[in-house]
Order: sequence, then structure tokens, then C-alpha cells
Amino acid sequence: MDLSYTDEQNAFRAEVRAFLDEKLPERLSDKVRLRHELTKEDHEEWHAILNERGWLAGNWPKKYGGTGWDAVQRHIFEEETTAAHAPRIVPFGINMLGPVLQQFGSEDQKDYWLPRILNGDDWWCQGYSEPGAGSDLASLKCEAKRDGDHYVVNGQKTWTTLGQHANMIFCLVRTSKEGKPQEGISFLLIDMNDPGVEVRPIVLIDGGAEVNEVWFKDVRVPVENLVGEENKGWTYAKYLLTHERTNIAGVGFANAALENLKRIARLEHSHGRPLIEDPLFAAKVAEVEIALMAMATTNLRVVSAAAEGQAPGAESSMLKIKGTVIRQEINALTREAVGPYAMPFVSEALEPGSNVEPVGPDYALPAAATYFNNRKLSIYGGSNEVQKTIISKAILEL
Repeated sequence: MDLSYTDEQNAFRAEVRAFLDEKLPERLSDKVRLRHELTKEDHEEWHAILNERGWLAGNWPKKYGGTGWDAVQRHIFEEETTAAHAPRIVPFGINMLGPVLQQFGSEDQKDYWLPRILNGDDWWCQGYSEPGAGSDLASLKCEAKRDGDHYVVNGQKTWTTLGQHANMIFCLVRTSKEGKPQEGISFLLIDMNDPGVEVRPIVLIDGGAEVNEVWFKDVRVPVENLVGEENKGWTYAKYLLTHERTNIAGVGFANAALENLKRIARLEHSHGRPLIEDPLFAAKVAEVEIALMAMATTNLRVVSAAAEGQAPGAESSMLKIKGTVIRQEINALTREAVGPYAMPFVSEALEPGSNVEPVGPDYALPAAATYFNNRKLSIYGGSNEVQKTIISKAILEL
């Protein structure tokens, strides 16, 4: 996808490429390309490499240890890392909690937690959704009662991504039942090593278990782990979700997936000719590429505004809807392109150390797994239906 860049921006792109050529372990890029399961150690290794260069927190200001990059630099970095099949930066500490602490946390919280996020001392996960409070997050029931200088937490969270690796979780908890549901929610930082915390894996349709249930039973959390004010957590949650939804749009991931789709379409044949030359299939690819180019432009506008201190608003909902639909369309076209190789799907073949032989060429193996896994994109972070409601209220004033 071609956009106009300045000489300085092109030089930055060349710098990123050189860094990836030198520092990205081939073992990790191969695992990402073939969609093999990444271990906790894999993620930590890549985070440490980026942090050593000072490139782990692309969306943080320099005063907190971030890069201080502008929107275009972050866009270029995402494009190049996804094209090189680098592991994604695990977003919970860097892209979600970090901005919340910087905006609403106390100075003590910033001084303590932000360096630990960068150094990998803590692995964070997100405690938002509950069985009865997914897109309707204000219905959450996980309760925190004040007991002296602690809160006592009881309840459940679900769909907690990579919670099996985490030692810390940032949670929305109910601290009051008075007034509107949104007015009694607080934002707590909870130690996952507390004996009252239990993590139970949820096996997904693609055979993986990257999400979990998390149960809290009489978990004592120091009051100093409250972010901001008690019962003001809904404000902080919305701030975090706008950043999350912008990230879910995944322009870089979509670009990489589109290039992979084109490569497959050149290798696969239909009626004796490369599939990419089939007019109907080529038209489908062109349609999704045009939509991606338009979304990339919108994404740059939104992250530019965020860089100037403006939290993304309903625009992040627009990006979330369009970005997830585009990525799912690319996944569907990829399955169509690999044809019968998309049918035999053995999830064990994606596990580290598996001896299961893949069926078909190496590019065919991830097609089904990616398709199945990415069906969730239009649901998590607030379902696309909910995002349409946000847009209708915030922009159309309906």
C-alpha cells in the first residue's frame, strides 16, 4: 500500500528494517509466519530486544521511557514489524495500562509501575469482561469492599487473554451499588500470585487456549493499587478502550495479511493460470485493498490526534469496526485461495515441538487457524454492534 513519505520518514523506515534484519531472531519470525504458538519466553525475548533499543513503547512520551514517535513513525514501525513477521508487542502493559497510568495514576504509581512494564518485571493482563458483562461492561459484578487499607475482591473475569502468563491484572471492580451502574466502578491493580486468584483456561475453536477465566476469592489488594479515584473507574476504562479499539484495527497486521494473500494467489492456480489473474478473485482482493488504504489514512488521523493529547473518541469505534471486518475478509480470501488445503486443520501442528506433519504447503497451515481465531476480532474490545451504537450517539446524535 503506497502512501507518500518524506525523506526523513523513509530514512526512519530504512532504520527499522536494518534493525529487524539484525536483531529479529529468525526462529521467532518463522514461528510467527507459520502461526506456531509463541511461548511466554518468546514474547519476553522480543520485548527485551525492543526495550534495549528503546523501541518497546512506541506510544509513550520520552519522559516515561517511550520513543516519543509521531503517528507516522508508529505507523511505519507497525508496518515493518508485521511485514518481517515479528511477534506482536503484548498490548496489555504497554498499550493499555501504560497510557492510563500516565494520564490518571499517581506519581508513585508512575514511578513504580511504568519502569516495570518496560523492563518485563511484570506481565499484565486485562480484567474487564465477565460472563454477564461483556459488551455491556457496566453490568459487571466482581466486587471490591474496602477493609481498612485494603480492598477485598470477590468475583470472576472471563476471556482474559494470556492470563496464564500474567503476574498482574488490571481490573474493573464494583465498589458501590448506588446510582447508575457506571458510577460504582473502580480500577484496581491486582497481584495474580495471591492465593485467592485462580486461572482456568478456555479452549478456543482453533484449539488454542490463549484466553482464560480468572476467579477471585477474598483477594486482598492494597488501597495504593487503586488507580485514580474510587468509583471513577468507568472514566479510565473508556479511556483505555479507545486506545485498545484503535489498536484492534490492526493496519499493520492487515497489510501483512494482504501481502501474504497476494503471494498465495500468485502461487495457487485456477484453470491453469495463477489465481491472482482470475478477474473475480482479483476484484475481491482489489476491493479489500482499497478499503484498507482508506482505513490506514483514517488511522493516521486518529493516532495523530492522540499524540497531541486527545483521547480517541468515536473515531476509534469506526476504526475497530472497519479494521476487524477488513482483517476477517482477508482471512476468508486466504482460505479461499489455498482451496482444499484449508480444510484439514490439525491444531496440534501449531504447538511448539509438535511432530504432526502439516498438510499441504507451509503457507496453507495458518490459513484455517487464523480464520477461526480472528472471528473474535469483531467481538472483543466491544462488539461491532456496540461500536455502531457509540457512533450513532456520539457522531450522529441519534
